[in-house]
Amino acid sequence: MAPIVVRTQTPSESYASFLDLIDLLFVKRFLDRGISLQKIRKALVEAERLLGGHHFAQRSFFTDGRNIFLQVKDDAEALLELLSNGQWVIAPLIKELAHQIDFDRPSGLAQRWYPLGPKGMVVLDPAISFGNPTIVGRGVSTAVVYDNFLAEKERIKKVSKWMELDQKEVLAAIEFEQKLKVA
Repeated sequence: MAPIVVRTQTPSESYASFLDLIDLLFVKRFLDRGISLQKIRKALVEAERLLGGHHFAQRSFFTDGRNIFLQVKDDAEALLELLSNGQWVIAPLIKELAHQIDFDRPSGLAQRWYPLGPKGMVVLDPAISFGNPTIVGRGVSTAVVYDNFLAEKERIKKVSKWMELDQKEVLAAIEFEQKLKVA
């Protein structure tokens, strides 16, 4: 069976694009919510048939743990339930990833991902630091902040002062990097 995430690059390239990352994020979240890989694949095929494109990152997809929904208009309340013969729904509770991803208006593609939520102060933006996780509005890599935190024997105030970051920004970077270590 074909892979669910189809890369646009040649198979010899060993890196993933930002859109590949967002696609994999959606697949993982759907799998974590109990959606089968077969259902995810069918939903993406249906969305592609209805709207074109071949990325989860191209549109807003959501789940309630049983079904996959697709936002088809700029209005966040207009959701289409995939694999249901075109059932329209209004379900604000299933928009779990909507607050974490900024979508580019003209293209509809994912533009930025806030893995700790929009107030979590960490962003992955392919236009900043080659898409590495950074502090929002600062462009400072979370890995660099975390490395300094470890080098300073976990003294947040010293890291904050030395890097000219707010302590909340340092804490957000540490939280993000520690979650990566656990995963």
